[in-house]
Amino acid sequence: MSLGEHLLELRKRLFISAAAIVAAAVGGFIVADWVWARLREPVLRIAEEQGRTAEISYTYVTEAFDTRLQIAFAVGLVIASPVWLYQIWAFLMPALQRREKQFAIGFLGSAVPLFLGGCLAGWLVLPNMVTLLTSFAPAEDVSLLTAKTYLDFTIKLLLAVGVAFVLPVFLVLLNFARVLSAQAILKGWRVAVLVIAVFTAMATPAADVLSMFLLMIPMVLLYFIAAGVAWLHDRRMAKRDAAAFDAGLAEA
Repeated sequence: MSLGEHLLELRKRLFISAAAIVAAAVGGFIVADWVWARLREPVLRIAEEQGRTAEISYTYVTEAFDTRLQIAFAVGLVIASPVWLYQIWAFLMPALQRREKQFAIGFLGSAVPLFLGGCLAGWLVLPNMVTLLTSFAPAEDVSLLTAKTYLDFTIKLLLAVGVAFVLPVFLVLLNFARVLSAQAILKGWRVAVLVIAVFTAMATPAADVLSMFLLMIPMVLLYFIAAGVAWLHDRRMAKRDAAAFDAGLAEA
């Protein structure tokens, strides 16, 4: 495919992904109140655990509607994850051979659970993070969190962890496309672990070391699992290339 054809293909994939997210956001708008009630529970616990007032406030007229709309699109992004993950996979698929596409389907099947699992991991550490971070305020002060700021914090955390969990799948896909070798993945393990540590440190409070390691350990394991799968694939491809080379010499 030419560069122009690649750009047209990319536009097509982006349009399908956006349409799926918008359609799923309709359902997200319906359940927005339930989601918002779950997200704001950590703030309500502050009064019980720290003995001071903690509230979520709306500082401008349209903030309540904007908050509901933002929740709807965030839920839509999660619900539509099979579609946009498939579109990313389909955009990379032309670089793969037919037999390799069958293996890639398996990795696509793992991408969706990993993304949802990452979102769940972010959801589980969210209450501890909110409680810990707000505990640094003096006991006599009131925690008034604006709805937009608090929602931005929670959504970025959940989606960032979800995307981080699915990155190893794309490492394997790049390996199948022969863009990235297993040796290159393994060679960069120190940098990868450092980046993961920095990411988890930023995603969790500095004082909450347990939450940091709860996120870091599975991400590091997924990275090395991806490297192992890439190594097995490279080994198989090396044998196939050697057999093809020997066959070519025999014909010559």
